[in-house]
Amino acid sequence: MSKLGTARVVVVSALVTLGFVSVVAGQDQKPGAPPAEIVVYTSDLPKSALFEFEVWSDSTSPGGKMVGTPNTGDMLHPPPEEDPHVRFKVSVQSGVPYRCWIHMKVGAPKGFAKANRLYVQFSNAVDTANKEVLKPGTASYLTVQGPTQQGWKWVGCEAASGQSSESLVYFRTSGEALVHVQAGMEGVAFDQFVLSPAQFLEKPPSDAIVKK
Repeated sequence: MSKLGTARVVVVSALVTLGFVSVVAGQDQKPGAPPAEIVVYTSDLPKSALFEFEVWSDSTSPGGKMVGTPNTGDMLHPPPEEDPHVRFKVSVQSGVPYRCWIHMKVGAPKGFAKANRLYVQFSNAVDTANKEVLKPGTASYLTVQGPTQQGWKWVGCEAASGQSSESLVYFRTSGEALVHVQAGMEGVAFDQFVLSPAQFLEKPPSDAIVKK
């Protein structure tokens, strides 16, 4: 870690627990140091982290892999409906605003499916009044709405209000938090998940791959 306290993310464990993976993003951090940028590659997740998602090859993705859902043209529903999803854990700090980004691959539309939507939930998330929000299994979630144009795009996780400040994610306590990424449209895919307290708090990544 540099004297300027630049956060560097290191994946220190990937443990399968209760059917989802624990990806602990850590750093050599002293008390008072800035929180780490959290970057998760789907190529690092075990198949047990996926529920009705498939692993697909893509040479442009980290590790040459992405995850996605087959497109039969059927309609999917938002949480608390438990449609196809991916679950993993990350290490977070309390009292810190994070912004969520997903590197989405919009697929070909078919039937009801436009192949361009995901939903995201977090355990232990709270709003600015310290009220529990975005809990998996509830109707509180952020929407990741991609464009209609097929291909790769960094897409933000947005609150229903559309207000940027309400799309920030806070956590009640420091430690591990469960991330639940659910398909909102069949045919959608993604290869990276970013939870940023600083570098991408105001704007999405500009590079196709965010380095850990």
